[in-house]
Amino acid sequence: MNSPSVTTDLSPIALFTYARPEHTRRTIEALKANHGAADSELFIFSDAAKNAATADSVQAVRGYLRTITGFKGIEIIERERNFGLADSIVDGVSTLTGRYGRVIVLEDDIVTAPTFLSFMNQALTLYTHDQAVMHISGYFFPVTDTEATVLPETFFYNQTSCWGWGTWDRAWQHYRDDAAGLLRDIKRYGRLREFDMENWFRFSSTLRANAAGRQRTWAIKWHASVFLKHGLCLHPRYSLTHNIGHDGSGTHGQPDERYHDLHFPPTNPVTIERGELIESRAARLLARTFLAQLQPPLWHRVLTHLRRLLS
Repeated sequence: MNSPSVTTDLSPIALFTYARPEHTRRTIEALKANHGAADSELFIFSDAAKNAATADSVQAVRGYLRTITGFKGIEIIERERNFGLADSIVDGVSTLTGRYGRVIVLEDDIVTAPTFLSFMNQALTLYTHDQAVMHISGYFFPVTDTEATVLPETFFYNQTSCWGWGTWDRAWQHYRDDAAGLLRDIKRYGRLREFDMENWFRFSSTLRANAAGRQRTWAIKWHASVFLKHGLCLHPRYSLTHNIGHDGSGTHGQPDERYHDLHFPPTNPVTIERGELIESRAARLLARTFLAQLQPPLWHRVLTHLRRLLS
């Protein structure tokens, strides 16, 4: 199979690492195998240890990072204090979009297909000037062969899936860190039900947890920020990324195989054709069905709510 053509205007790649040497190695090895990796600039943000228990693992990651080759340029940013994942990503993405106008973003547990960079760069170039398009995702929920027949090769589904993604400075400038304000505005515009996938999956609960200080995450705020701007998010039919952090090693993730697509990695490069700038109804329905199965049962949600009220 011939390698797909790669745009000559390649985006910088931001990789965020912490204390998982083996996950980081697998992420880098897969990224190096991508078409266009050797011509790409890689910026690695290495967060500092939060406590003594993670210090050795952080140093092991940093030792490995200094051995990496295979890219046009590599810059390692070693944090002198612990930022935490959310602040590290927001700071790094802001820095690179401000400097280069766009960025491709990975975390240290995202293994990419060999055509991931080609897809991301082509999409970021194609939709550079389309203000309505705010996010390019390399991941979509697992679909069966039958379900795949109702989806085009690429489509807009308006969730900022963040397991391998990209954006532009013009879009990222709308990122808001105030979870309470985001939730208030979603309610004020009468869009809470839409935000919660017609109440099939309550994204708003994560916003509430951030507003109350129970969580400190960035992805839900980016999703809400794009949602409030009616932003479009481009996805491929078959995922070009695979999250290997669902083994309980991640900052927030728990072991869960339901997100894994049996089609990964796709055998063919993705062909991106400019389509109508509207969300795919078929993709939204498939996503809603998938997300609904991830919801805890009603009795569990009621019990959790009562515990929070009592506390």
